[in-house]
Amino acid sequence: MPVARFVKKSQPTNQETPTFKSRVRLDLIDCLTDILIAMAATRNVMRAVRVFEFGGPEVLKLQSNVLIPDPKENQVLIKVHACGVNPVETYIRSGNYARKPALPYTPGSDVAGVIESVGEHVTAFKKGDRVFTIDTISGGYADYAVAAANRVFPLPDKLDFRQGAAIGIPYFTAYRALVQKGRAKAGESVLVHGASGGVGIATCQIARAYGLKVLGTAGTEEGMNLVLRNGVHQVFNHREANYIDKIKACAGVEGVDIIIEMLSNVNLAADLQLLSCAGRVMVVGCRGPIEINPRDTMSKESSIIGVSLFLATEEERHACAAAVLAGVEAGWLSPAVGCGYALGRAAEAHADIIGGTGAAGKVVLLP
Repeated sequence: MPVARFVKKSQPTNQETPTFKSRVRLDLIDCLTDILIAMAATRNVMRAVRVFEFGGPEVLKLQSNVLIPDPKENQVLIKVHACGVNPVETYIRSGNYARKPALPYTPGSDVAGVIESVGEHVTAFKKGDRVFTIDTISGGYADYAVAAANRVFPLPDKLDFRQGAAIGIPYFTAYRALVQKGRAKAGESVLVHGASGGVGIATCQIARAYGLKVLGTAGTEEGMNLVLRNGVHQVFNHREANYIDKIKACAGVEGVDIIIEMLSNVNLAADLQLLSCAGRVMVVGCRGPIEINPRDTMSKESSIIGVSLFLATEEERHACAAAVLAGVEAGWLSPAVGCGYALGRAAEAHADIIGGTGAAGKVVLLP
């Protein structure tokens, strides 16, 4: 702490007993020194949501005395203005996920904010730059976050920080699922199952811009209207008992070429019935097991392909970034933000994203 190095408590300069005035002066100097030291210490701490044990949303604890991390080599420190909340973060928090961070930890990958400082060898960014991330090292549910410089990208001026927090995981995952792994081509059809969430909206916008016929599902009237405003040609309510029949009628005898699946443990068996010959289901989300009949893949030579952004190469991530930033510049990519929660309401955000009635855009935390 700089103040602590340069300010030293005063002592009498001789062996004589100090006068009343000198004692008052010394006491005032000592008091001021203590205040300055305390202020310096306060500047080095921040608020952050911490997880000390795996479990339900209640294990998310807001603390106000967490040390602000320092960026190391090839890292940057970001003042967080918004942080996206992703379903995968609820799975990790619960402990029911293959990837478990060491405890305690701070969740959060999708940060949007301003560069506060940079570590050694960072030349792509400087203090004051607006940025968004697809990953953090220290966790994004906080006032500040450290991220590797190669996981940070410039935030276009067209987008605010809330929208910036809705780009990273959702749009990179959507592009990876649809284009990099799904090999989507103009003229094909795509069904986005769970189209009103962050990844769903991203997929709809990308698919429409790439010349696909876009079908989508949502669970509320609000979600259905949102989907229609973001690139879908036709939307279906997946809470209706016969909605699969309606999709079949819309797709025709050819079926759907690609299905982007957010809840495969519920929908995968039905998805296989909707596919065209050589169709593919891209598994983006799953909350448990499901039983399917493999014969349903044989009859159409269809594919079930898992999607994980964590396995993307550096080249693939930069291809995602190039496509996303080009979409912003062209005007067809505009993240839809839903509920915004204060940092202290992270537990509520986690509960709502899993147990809510239906998604309507990206959920974000606002430090």
